[in-house]
Amino acid sequence: MKMESVTIGLVIISVMILATETVPGLHADVLYWLVIAEVVITALFTVEYFFRIWKAEDRRGYVLSFMGIVDLIAILPTYLLGQGTQFVRVIRVLKFLKYSRGLQTLGLALMRAKDQFVVFFVATVIVLVLSAFGIYFFENGSQPEEFSSVYHSLWWAVATLTTVGYGDVYPVTVGGKLFASLVVIFGLAIVAGPAGILAASLSEVAKEKN
Repeated sequence: MKMESVTIGLVIISVMILATETVPGLHADVLYWLVIAEVVITALFTVEYFFRIWKAEDRRGYVLSFMGIVDLIAILPTYLLGQGTQFVRVIRVLKFLKYSRGLQTLGLALMRAKDQFVVFFVATVIVLVLSAFGIYFFENGSQPEEFSSVYHSLWWAVATLTTVGYGDVYPVTVGGKLFASLVVIFGLAIVAGPAGILAASLSEVAKEKN
């Protein structure tokens, strides 16, 4: 348990270092100590990785497992690319999956429902494409700059289907407004759909554990 607590602490510190590195105008001394801290954390994660390989009953199985790959990615980019790997290094947060039963249950539920999510994703992509073409045909004549192509319209479709809005870009024609209303209705279903699938899957996993 002590090792798990230390690992969690190191992950939190590592994420804080990554966030601090993005602050503009940091003093050179601060950057220096951030680099030192990152080197120390990477070294400790390296020791942990090889310790787990040595301790595992099925060493090959651990190396090729999801968490084994996460442990490797947590250290490898720093050795290969140095400090300029913030995006890859942040994957260290996935280490929390090892130590949280709740997150493990969530991961199991996601795996159980992967087929439903795939079907839902494909349906969502189809709706996005149809929405982009539809709003382009309705609005291109009235707003040629905002909806200059289907590709430009695709971002409007994504923003509208996810119900986050698209700033000052909105339909002005009657047909465009009616079409956009339908897209918003579909968007509500798209937002609620995955939540319902995940809730059902979590309920099944919880019943099995109980």
